[in-house]
Formats: sequence, structure tokens, C-alpha cells
Amino acid sequence: MHRRLILRTAAASAATLALPAFAQAWPTRPIRLVVPFPPGSSPDLIARLVAEPLSAALGQPVVIDNKPGAGGNVGTGLVAKAEPDGHTLLFTIQGPLVTAPLLSKSLNYDPAKELAPVTLVATSPNLLVVDPKLGADTLADFVRVAKAKRGELNYGSVGNGSAAHLAMELFKRRAGIELVHVPYQGFPQVVNAILAGQVQAGFMVPGIAMGQVRAGKLRGLGVTTLGRSAALPDFPTLVEQGFPEFEAISWQAVLAPAKTPAAIVERLSRELVRIVKSDDVRTKMLAQYFSAAGTAPAALTGLMASERERWARVIKLAGVKPE
Repeated sequence: MHRRLILRTAAASAATLALPAFAQAWPTRPIRLVVPFPPGSSPDLIARLVAEPLSAALGQPVVIDNKPGAGGNVGTGLVAKAEPDGHTLLFTIQGPLVTAPLLSKSLNYDPAKELAPVTLVATSPNLLVVDPKLGADTLADFVRVAKAKRGELNYGSVGNGSAAHLAMELFKRRAGIELVHVPYQGFPQVVNAILAGQVQAGFMVPGIAMGQVRAGKLRGLGVTTLGRSAALPDFPTLVEQGFPEFEAISWQAVLAPAKTPAAIVERLSRELVRIVKSDDVRTKMLAQYFSAAGTAPAALTGLMASERERWARVIKLAGVKPE
């Protein structure tokens, strides 16, 4: 036992010595973790689950900095232009990374060139929720009501090109209904808008919606996974309800500014994967209806590329226009 401990310590010391001097010294000050959505939003909640253990691992405070605006593009752009020294990181959903370049004419950053993927943190189904006052107890009911009130109903999302927006645009086309899109800064605002009667429906991550669903103030009609979600096993999929191959998953990831030293990116990825896969964080994520992921940087790079290609087809199919 003692000999194995010595060998492990020696190996760890050798690995540390193999790192460049700047990587050994990093971090030298608090790390700013930019969340481009408001406090209480889904990415904000999950970011806070990993911030504390990441701080303990790195020996510096990890400070959440909420920078909402333009569907997450404002805060994402800030990180893309930040000094690539490992002290400014991004925690975001897929919208600013995948669909923003396809839909925003004024985007001031290129996620493929100006951001370095670190790790995929978590995934979640989207849940279609509606105002109970609509009288729609099932997905078929909702489609029937929407057809009867063609163009009169509104739906909320967290911005143009967000997963919630594109999921509904795809659903509208598949269901043959017309709904008016109303974008908000975050899912809590969408929930409040439905409760206030300003919009009548929306796809959203269940962590934000389920409290109101359980209270009877929102009605959940289905999830956007291909099979039943482990987080929401009692909710039928849209596939089960007559929409074959309908899938629209939300995911969250950590990225750094491009040109951040590879040694720092690799260490961040290792620490975050360990944190995300820990029993404590996995359990807390599941309580918020998220499945813990944890990937190498290359896997997140591949995911971003494949998602961009997939949603480009959906954007064309649904006729969503750049803004």
C-alpha cells in the first residue's frame, strides 16, 4: 500500500512537472464563469452546482457572472473576446454556440473560431407546457385548440434560434398549426408570461417548469426525447403521440476563449469531468431533471459541429429567417 502511494505521488509530480510553467501557476486569481442568462435560469442553476467544487479543485474562487441579452449572445461574445488566460470561462446552452451563427446577422463572434470547447456538462429533455386555461389535457387537444385559434396563440422561448424556439417551429410545421413567437431572456420569464396569460405555451427545460406543473399552474404535455426520459418517466414523448423521430434536447457546456493554452483547457476538462461524474453532482443534476455528461474537449467540438448541421436543416425546413 505504502509503495503504491509513493508511485502514485511520483507519477502525479512528474505530470505536474511536465506541464508548462504558466499552467502550473494557473489560476493566479478568481475565475470568472460567465453565464449569458439571468439568475435562476437553467444554465445559471447548473453552473452553480459545478462552481463550488471547481473552486475547491483549483484553489481559487469561481465567480458566477450573469450577462444576459440577445438569447445568450451578449455574454457569449464577451467571453469570445476575453483574454485567453484561463481566468474567464463560459457556461452556456447550445443556442449561442450552434444556431446563433445561422440566425443572427449581427453576431460579433464566431464560436467555431473564437471559443475553445472544454466539456459537455449536462443534457435535458425539453417539456412542452401550456396554460391549463386552454383546456388542453393532451398534445392532441393542444393541436386541436391551436387549429381552432389559428394565429391567435403565443408561445415563449429564450430567444431566436434557441432550442425552445426551434423545437416549437419544427412542431408547428409538423402539426400544421400557427403560433406567434415571443422571445424572453430566460425560462423563468417564459413561465411568468404563461402564468400571466401573455403567452399560452412553450418548450422549456423541466427544471424550471416542473414546480408549476406539479402545482397545477402549468400543464406538461410531452417531452422531446426519442424514448421516455429517466428524469420525467411519467410524461409521454412527442414520438409516442404521433410525431415520429421528434427530438430536441437541451444541453449545457463550458468553453474558454480560443487560444487559451491547451494545458489549461485540458486541466479544466479533467476537473469538470470528475466533478460532473461525482455522485453528489449527478444526484443534484437529476433533481433538476438534467443528466450529467462530462466529455473531453474534442467530443464537445464534434457535438457542436453535428448539432449545427442538424439544426441548419430544421431552420431551412421551418423557414426561420436570420435577424
